[in-house]
Amino acid sequence: MKKKNSIWFYPLAVIIILLTFSYGCQNSVTSSQYNSIDYSDSSHWLSLPNTVYNVDVFYLYPTSCKTNNINIPEICTIDDPAMMQGARSAFDRQATAFSTTCNIYAPYYRQDNSSAVDRLNIIAGIPTFDGIAAFDYYIKHYNNGRPFILAGHSQGANVLNNLLADYMKINPEVYARMIAAYVIGFPVTAQYLAQNPHLKFANGPDDTRVIISYNTETVDVNAPNPVLSGMIGTVINPINWMRDETQATMSSGLGSFMPDSTGTYVPVQQCADARVDLTKGVLIANLLPHIKTYVYSLDSLAGVPQGVCHKFDYSFYFFNIRQNAANRIQHFFKK
Repeated sequence: MKKKNSIWFYPLAVIIILLTFSYGCQNSVTSSQYNSIDYSDSSHWLSLPNTVYNVDVFYLYPTSCKTNNINIPEICTIDDPAMMQGARSAFDRQATAFSTTCNIYAPYYRQDNSSAVDRLNIIAGIPTFDGIAAFDYYIKHYNNGRPFILAGHSQGANVLNNLLADYMKINPEVYARMIAAYVIGFPVTAQYLAQNPHLKFANGPDDTRVIISYNTETVDVNAPNPVLSGMIGTVINPINWMRDETQATMSSGLGSFMPDSTGTYVPVQQCADARVDLTKGVLIANLLPHIKTYVYSLDSLAGVPQGVCHKFDYSFYFFNIRQNAANRIQHFFKK
């Protein structure tokens, strides 16, 4: 990645980058309202692309809907304005990593509000119900037999975990067309993989029909990381695509995708290195000094332990993810 831009950290940029931590849901549904969303309605899709490539991406965005009281689990409605705005923002800084090789399909789905109460079970309800319904509709009406990549982040990655465990198990003919699943920002545990022997975790940069996952933090995290929910993830390094603790330097990265002074995400020089921590089950990143100051200021405002880089799981390694997706596509078709 040759293009290098300076990142200036003005208050406006801080406000913009924090939006996914502060969106408020104007509407909510109860956990008993399992009414189906009509995914034949284009308004229920964030992205319905023209078919340009011979590979698709099915993308699920991170939590974009939050309420002020996280002690009361709530699910946003499918047309919640704040959620829709946050979904678009996440799409632009994450899903576009695949835009040079894939047609990107992205549904809206009803989300949990980041409640601290029984969150995994809440997400296994309506959010997963919607995610699987949207994927099934995509497969039957939009995919037309093309190979595809799954991509998600945070709550979206959690939903993808559930989709991989359930839908792919009973639909092996669909799973056979999956190139890879980028389940980023949510732990993929050894127990999960043992319980789902039809799934495989990536072992390198070239294998296909595999899961790619990591959660990024710095060595300064000295409190429980709420993103992990106490779980230890299986991790692959998004720079060197190794699963051991070999350090991948910044100089070997292909570039990051970070906000400029207006909050617009732009290509910049690689701003984080990467090392797998097998004990914690996370990806450890050392950051350029100005990036570290910026990330830590956001952690402070968001009320998470200093050094949690959840917001930037895709951004730090954006162009390595782009290159890796293209590489796995190439190897899929060689087979």
